[in-house]
Amino acid sequence: MLSPRMMRQSAAVLFGVLIAGVSAVTSPAVAATGDAAAGEKVFTRCAVCHSNQARVNKVGPSLDGVVGRKSGTEPGYSYSPAMKSAGLTWDPATLDKFLQGPSSLVHGTKMFLSVPSETDRQNVIAYLETLK
Repeated sequence: MLSPRMMRQSAAVLFGVLIAGVSAVTSPAVAATGDAAAGEKVFTRCAVCHSNQARVNKVGPSLDGVVGRKSGTEPGYSYSPAMKSAGLTWDPATLDKFLQGPSSLVHGTKMFLSVPSETDRQNVIAYLETLK
């Protein structure tokens, strides 16, 4: 028979395992597990405005090396004041939120197109992670 102390410890461990499991399922970092090859195909829609080559800016900034970059910092691109002051870091979770509705995350951004499909977003984010 377990003592009350051992029962509390067991319950605490079980609760911790349960919370870790739920966090793993709902974590944005885990959600960003797309297919980079499929994302490259999705990127063809983005390529109208964005380049995947370093320092090649178009209507939008180059997305080469965007994952991990601070918002509004691509050299040679003229960002909106909103994007310059957003203070975001483009990690998979932030990119996912931005691509769902750019102006919802950064009110005043120049980007107006969204990627409504969860699968397309995850795939294009996986592709963007390959651009270094």
